[in-house]
Amino acid sequence: MSSDRHSRVATFLGELVATFIQQEANTDPLITVTRADISPDYKNATIYFTTIPDEREADALAFLKRSGGDIRAYVKHKANLKIIPFFTFSVDYGERHRQHIDEVAKEIAGGKKTSPTA
Repeated sequence: MSSDRHSRVATFLGELVATFIQQEANTDPLITVTRADISPDYKNATIYFTTIPDEREADALAFLKRSGGDIRAYVKHKANLKIIPFFTFSVDYGERHRQHIDEVAKEIAGGKKTSPTA
């Protein structure tokens, strides 16, 4: 039962952070929250994200780190949680690699040759 609550809280926090980003961030780069992890004591949360274009990940990370306090205040205002976590942010490289694999699979299915350096 506890792990179910744990995953629901993590999902809820990810949605709240995504809403904050949608309202406050510039659309260049486009920042997408892919998932959220929360510590067992609910005191720390890691928000994973991707950006479009890929080259702007550093800009997005700087914005998120700079806005960490505002994000925490937003979550405190919107959520009815006893413990409001401190947020850290990380690029979701797993999602980035999955997208690359999908692109390569589409190229192969389309009969195009791909170079190993691509």
